[in-house]
Amino acid sequence: MSGFMKRWIFCCLCCTILQHCAFCAEKDTVSKEIPKIKILPVPAFGYTPETGFYLGVFSLFTLNIYRDTLTRASNVKAEFDYTWRKQMIFESSWNYFFKREKWYTQGQVHYSKFVDLYFGIGESTAGSSETRYQVNRLMANVNLLKKIGNRLFVGPKVVFKDYSKLKYFTSIQYPELTNGKNLGLGFTVLKDTRNNLLNASQGIYLEFTNVYNFLDSRYSKIIIDGRTYKTVIAKTVGSIRFYNEFTAGNPLFYDYALIGSDKIVRGYYSGRFRDKNLSTLQGEVRRTLVGRFGAAVFGGITKVYPDLRKFHVN
Repeated sequence: MSGFMKRWIFCCLCCTILQHCAFCAEKDTVSKEIPKIKILPVPAFGYTPETGFYLGVFSLFTLNIYRDTLTRASNVKAEFDYTWRKQMIFESSWNYFFKREKWYTQGQVHYSKFVDLYFGIGESTAGSSETRYQVNRLMANVNLLKKIGNRLFVGPKVVFKDYSKLKYFTSIQYPELTNGKNLGLGFTVLKDTRNNLLNASQGIYLEFTNVYNFLDSRYSKIIIDGRTYKTVIAKTVGSIRFYNEFTAGNPLFYDYALIGSDKIVRGYYSGRFRDKNLSTLQGEVRRTLVGRFGAAVFGGITKVYPDLRKFHVN
């Protein structure tokens, strides 16, 4: 791997201007003026390395069904996009608290017909090794969690992934890059004290998830996700995230731990580097500027590796 790539994997610090929803934290008293359901439909447009330019529609539903001091606001997101590369993407996700947060469900459903790039497995894959392919993706993951303590939840998790109708557009082919289908069953333990799930300014998020996957391949996956949020000064929030993904067995190509996208090492192509295990430490400072517009500065260090014995930082 070139020195340039190493520097950017282990220290990607960049600045972006972004649009974000500045939702207020919950109040200590019930207010009849707060509507039970708020809907924010907006056009979606932008550019990502994976899609190029895209255009679509995005809707955010904020739910205050119970309107009491013990139940945080729930939310449902739905988005449909069509890209200049003739990709189609539909995705819906939700975080829903039942009354007094005795139960909590979170999940996501995703379908896409997507032209994508694959670079192989490992941290040393070269950019010249990329292959272009198209695949239909159908994915779903659902948690149903029961409250067992002060904002402490535990419950089962179900994951389903189906990659079908894969075809190549280049001469470079990889044996692991094939159709695949897997079902995963496991559990999640979650401690979540964030004051606002959409735009946290205080609190912590600690998740431990263990899922066993079977059907086309058998492997287990552990996810450890820790985040903390704190208001530094007025309208300015600092956050730190320590995320780990560990895999035992032989996952299908789409279920390796990935660097990239808008969550893990932002700015890299999603899946530019992948392996069985991943560890990342990320930080962010964001500030509200005017209305719903703000700025964020973020950076982090990240490592993908085949097993714990080979973990080291160059």
